[in-house]
Amino acid sequence: MSGKLLLCATPIGNLGDITFRVLETLKAADMIAAEDTRNSIKLLNHFDIHTPMTSYHEYNKVEKAIYLIDKINQGMNIALITDAGTPAISDPGEVLVRMCQEAGIIVTSLPGPAACITALTLSGLSTRRFCFEGFLPGTEDKRERKAILEDLKDESRTIILYEAPHHLRIVLKDLYDALGNRRITICRELTKKFEDIMPTTLEQAIAYYNEKDPRGEYVLVIEGHSLEKQAQEKQADWQEMSIADHMKYYEETGISHKDAMKKVAVDRGVGKREIYQALLKLDEENRVF
Repeated sequence: MSGKLLLCATPIGNLGDITFRVLETLKAADMIAAEDTRNSIKLLNHFDIHTPMTSYHEYNKVEKAIYLIDKINQGMNIALITDAGTPAISDPGEVLVRMCQEAGIIVTSLPGPAACITALTLSGLSTRRFCFEGFLPGTEDKRERKAILEDLKDESRTIILYEAPHHLRIVLKDLYDALGNRRITICRELTKKFEDIMPTTLEQAIAYYNEKDPRGEYVLVIEGHSLEKQAQEKQADWQEMSIADHMKYYEETGISHKDAMKKVAVDRGVGKREIYQALLKLDEENRVF
């Protein structure tokens, strides 16, 4: 019988956050596939785990997946761990999971720490709806980076990003340029001794890190674009257009004069009667001249 792929969440800082189930699984597995074996050996030594390890990372994720799938098909149970947190989240493990599923291999996940969720719960921002973007594309990939930032501009959900310290200043400025001055909670060194949670704004964060060197790994939790604010901005755009041109815009799509009035009223945040009166006045002015 073939074995299984076991996704094992490991601590993001505090080793006490590992679960009993993960410890038992890592000890019982036939092999552990680790993002960086030099980093993971510290975790295994701490918990006296001697299971053989092999590396599985961004640069061997396809060819090594083929090797691991072959081992699983031979009956081995393989545990996948990342450097910290839950495998396959902003991590090459997603490729191995997909390839295992395509090969008909059973994949199971042992839940545990995830930096994105930990930061979200500490942010003080809305947790009801959120989106996770992981790391933004690097500054060398300007087109994709710009496209993602443009998408985030109108994102109404709370936004979660990861960022390395040496890129923090650049990403804060890019976020400010794209999104405006939003609320942001900057989370650093989560679950560790010097954990730091800083609720602030993008503008204040830029000023703060112009004076202070960024250190540690960061999770950025950013306020979404409020639907109310979005509606206000759209109304402001429509207000720049005359009512006559606004009506023409809709009537040229083939809808009736009456339906066009309804849409114009909604766009401008006023009653239909107000639009009707404005059109009457405009009609009278045109007749005078």
